[in-house]
Amino acid sequence: MNRVTLRSSKRIYLINLELGMPTADSALKQLSQALRTAKAGRCVVVKVIHGYGSSGKGGSIRSAVARELTARKQAGTIREWVRGEDFSPFDPASRRIIDACPELSEDRDFTRANHGITIILL
Repeated sequence: MNRVTLRSSKRIYLINLELGMPTADSALKQLSQALRTAKAGRCVVVKVIHGYGSSGKGGSIRSAVARELTARKQAGTIREWVRGEDFSPFDPASRRIIDACPELSEDRDFTRANHGITIILL
């Protein structure tokens, strides 16, 4: 099953890391590949669906993605990222992402506090 989808705007890349219930390590490999592909395709934003986890406290994939993106931002390989629960006009990182890709303000998860997604600005 295809885990990566290019949205019709061709500026937003969508990857679903929860399909097939991969391990956190496998999900991070998929994320790395998706980021390379999105950058090569000149996408502006990557939307990651990782789920929240069945424990009710956040899953291992969600935590691993956050650690990876923090490191990538510090290294300068991504410009910004925001957790789904913070993705709103009230969050400074969200506003920077929306400024770079205005059509993302129409995304169904904008302002919905979805703990199962993360948005990345390349």
